[in-house]
Amino acid sequence: MTLDNTAEVFEYALVRVVPRVERGEAINAGVIVYAQAFRYLCARIELDESRLLALDPAADLDAVRAGLSAFEKACTEGPLAGRPLGERFRWLTAPRSTIVQPGPVHSGLTADPAAELTHLFDTLVRINPREF
Repeated sequence: MTLDNTAEVFEYALVRVVPRVERGEAINAGVIVYAQAFRYLCARIELDESRLLALDPAADLDAVRAGLSAFEKACTEGPLAGRPLGERFRWLTAPRSTIVQPGPVHSGLTADPAAELTHLFDTLVRINPREF
């Protein structure tokens, strides 16, 4: 495998919705990508409401949407906006036991963190109807 000379380290985590924490069932609802060398921090979120309601018909969709929105906003605005990107990423990916929570942090190499976000989102969050 040959690496692009402009490839740099990036980190990412999935954003999961765990409607009933005691059951441990989750759906992937987003991805956060951080690449220090590119000064890049971005989250992409999309809630599949039908999948969530299949896990928990009583799920509070408004509360889940608000929790997911907070991940996107924290990348660029709010009380963390003045903090370094790495610090914001660490805060966003800190373990929590709420309904909306980050998964473990993974790393890789990329020359284009925005393209990496799109690839990860399409691969790990979106459901491809052809898979079923």
